[in-house]
Amino acid sequence: MKRRAFITASTSAFGFQFVPAHVVRAQTNAQTASNKLRIAVIGCGGRGAADLGDMASEDIVALCDVDERRAADSFKKFPKARRFTDFRKMFDAMANGIDAVLVATPDHTHAVASLAAIGHGKHVYCEKPLAHSIAEVRAMRKAALEAKVITQVGNQGHSSDSIRVFVEMVQSGAIGKVSEIHAGCDAFKNVYSVIRDQQKHLTEKPEVPKELDWDLWQGPTGPRAYHPAYLPFNWRGFSAYGSGCIGDWICHVVDPSFWALDLGMPTAITAETKNYDPVKHAEYYPQGSRITYEFAAKGDRGPVKLVWHDGDFGIPQPEELTKENRKVVGIGAVVIGDKGKIMHGSHGAGGVRLIPEASMKGFKAPGKTIPRVPKGNHQQDWIQAIREGRQAGSSFEYGGALSEIGLLGMIAIRRSGTRLEWDGAAMKFKNDEQANGLLTPQYRNGWTM
Repeated sequence: MKRRAFITASTSAFGFQFVPAHVVRAQTNAQTASNKLRIAVIGCGGRGAADLGDMASEDIVALCDVDERRAADSFKKFPKARRFTDFRKMFDAMANGIDAVLVATPDHTHAVASLAAIGHGKHVYCEKPLAHSIAEVRAMRKAALEAKVITQVGNQGHSSDSIRVFVEMVQSGAIGKVSEIHAGCDAFKNVYSVIRDQQKHLTEKPEVPKELDWDLWQGPTGPRAYHPAYLPFNWRGFSAYGSGCIGDWICHVVDPSFWALDLGMPTAITAETKNYDPVKHAEYYPQGSRITYEFAAKGDRGPVKLVWHDGDFGIPQPEELTKENRKVVGIGAVVIGDKGKIMHGSHGAGGVRLIPEASMKGFKAPGKTIPRVPKGNHQQDWIQAIREGRQAGSSFEYGGALSEIGLLGMIAIRRSGTRLEWDGAAMKFKNDEQANGLLTPQYRNGWTM
């Protein structure tokens, strides 16, 4: 299916209608008498609570969460906010009293919540990855553009000074022409791969906590029996709800190179996995994955190979570090050019430096060519963007495309060992119909949105 045709079909399938900008308060930049944005929060524990802390200067008018335990602290901090369990009922009750929405639910409900907000003409900050499938990302990008709302994906390192330093270094030629990147994450191995407990998940039937609306938590996915293994954090390791290590971290770790090299979409993806059967373990993520992305030449740069490493596959140790008795980063990347190498950590190329250290000591930093975000505050960048009528730094268009790279990696894992040829414009794999079947999620009844 052609991209334009898909987008038309998918927006119809999701069922939302765009409200004209001239009748939507959020799109006129009108604010309350105190000049504060009226913000509603969907998912106000965990990452949502952290994001909310950086938005607390605004008028928090509604808090929506399916788990009273996770939301308890936010409920206490914002006692005047109206409380909801179902975001659909929240919009029914008070859509006209909301300017902007924070979505910080698990990955599988990002799309339905964000599209509902956009359908009501609200600006949206959505945690990363933007969605749980390629089709959802495309629908969200299209919806945001058509509704002309201000959006931000929650890869907060994108607003840091360090990512700008990295981009300026690469684009000024500090390491010459980049041809290869090794990126990865070795954190939370027992969260992202829980295959070891598969039998427990299949046989145990624990009671649902009274504070949790389990049916609403599942959203468009399911239904499945409740198990405490999913909550509050480990849903990331289950393919029905999360995006594994690659989905969770690629928006942080690959963002610097995605920006600096204008990578765009890969043309091919190949996954290698450890202790993983794509059929038997389809509900899970591997103990380790190594995923190779091929990016075509673009502009004045040549082709680029990006290799993602997670779990038991670590980032390869550069010999420059071995000579210096140093270890390669566990979470971050090594970027290889024809004149040198850069190593950095996560969340906006933290700790970015040339290697070996001697190269860094003799390096003269280029001038600042990219505007800085005050205090590197990602949430406030979104709020200021709304006030100024501009797009935020990691809009759904940018952050959505970045999220797609991780989601393509998820599909490659399910087709482990197959080199998948990707046509990003057509949103289709050229050589694998089984992989194409993983692009669009199957929503259960009541969640056609």
